[in-house]
Amino acid sequence: MATLSQSFRGRLVRPGDPSYEEDRRVWNGSVDRSPTLIAHCTGVADVIDAIRFAASAGAGAASGLPLAVRSGGHSFPGQSVCDDGIVIDLSPMRGIRVDPEARTVRAQAGVLLGELDRETQAFGLAVPAGIVTHTGLAGLTLGGGIGWLMRKYGLTIDQLLSVDLVTADGTFLKASADENPDLFWGVRGGGGNFGIVTEFEFRLNPLGPVVLAGPVVWPMAESARLMRFYREWITDVPDELTTAIVHRKAPAVDYVPAELQGQPVVMVVCCYAGPVEEGQEVLRPLRESGTPPVLDLCTPKPFTEHQAMFDPSFPHGRWYYFKSCDVDRLTDEVIDRTAEHAARIVSPLTAFPIFQLGGAIARVGEDETAFGGRGAGHTFNINGTAEGAEGFEAERTWARGLWSALAPHHTGVYSNFLMEEGEERVEQAYGAEKYRRLRELKRRYDPGNLFRLNQNIPPAP
Repeated sequence: MATLSQSFRGRLVRPGDPSYEEDRRVWNGSVDRSPTLIAHCTGVADVIDAIRFAASAGAGAASGLPLAVRSGGHSFPGQSVCDDGIVIDLSPMRGIRVDPEARTVRAQAGVLLGELDRETQAFGLAVPAGIVTHTGLAGLTLGGGIGWLMRKYGLTIDQLLSVDLVTADGTFLKASADENPDLFWGVRGGGGNFGIVTEFEFRLNPLGPVVLAGPVVWPMAESARLMRFYREWITDVPDELTTAIVHRKAPAVDYVPAELQGQPVVMVVCCYAGPVEEGQEVLRPLRESGTPPVLDLCTPKPFTEHQAMFDPSFPHGRWYYFKSCDVDRLTDEVIDRTAEHAARIVSPLTAFPIFQLGGAIARVGEDETAFGGRGAGHTFNINGTAEGAEGFEAERTWARGLWSALAPHHTGVYSNFLMEEGEERVEQAYGAEKYRRLRELKRRYDPGNLFRLNQNIPPAP
């Protein structure tokens, strides 16, 4: 500890320190872990020192100290904190540098999505990234990165130009298409398995700043009818449109009328990454399908406003449990099972999106990046939520029930949506051949599996 204290520029927090209780908390309130040391890094030198200290303290081996890496702390299973180990916290590293002429941006590993959007939208530019502004950019990117712009511009990793990374032995590397290309392939979907990324460089895309976006809402009794219409409608919508179907009880927020709050609803949340007038015409069939919507909040608004719209539904501290799967198509059976289980939602906090994929995502070759499932049609993110311990087990049981009901239709899973589900499920996220390649890459860059608190890819023997 003394060796690290002598050179480290950031804060070192231990049990009993004034900020310890706050610093060990992560977004998912159901996670309650107590590390021995939290190292808040201010730059690359701190990251190198922290990694070398962790290795010297016995982290890495299967029986050694656990080492967790934290950016935004949004890991669903809480893998950004550990018991009786070391947390390397990157949250102080929040630098962002936009080059509007080159249409690129460099962002450090502690940046949150809302911070990135604020800087890039000042120039009418954007990186496709996520749906909640307080999500960490690093974890989202390394797993792939789905969000409201993905059908137009692809996943977050599809805009990635390079990364700066520190490996398990403290070596600083750059990775891009031209420099360490094997590593660059792996970090685009393979998570934090190969080292700690300290900075990302992205290509920027023109956007807005005003977009047509928001939910169009119907009573949940319309679920099966709406999904059958939606299934046909999206077959020929332009790539500018990304949508998600969400089932939940209408939230108690200012923009929802009081008489609708708490009522079971189904909504199609839209974001049109093109001219607003064109978007209105694309959405016209949805709005005119069957029963009129009870609420239509899909209006022209700043993209940053849309990105923050769902923050109130996913605050820090609630107890979250997730199950996830990809499906090829919303078949009649998928629709009927989804509608049946959605009608059983009890918690006013539980909400599950079904993301529309395709478009630019599918135009990248399956083997060009480590990310798996580019050909999938939809991703289910089944989220059971409670305010705290009370009622949490019931929500977890409900989430597992819907996931199990969809099992005959599973085609894969998005690694960022996994809980702690074991090696077999991690392999399913990539497929057997990619998983083999990732294990070989892991052996090269982290043979001792220092970075194992993640959706872990063990080194090849």
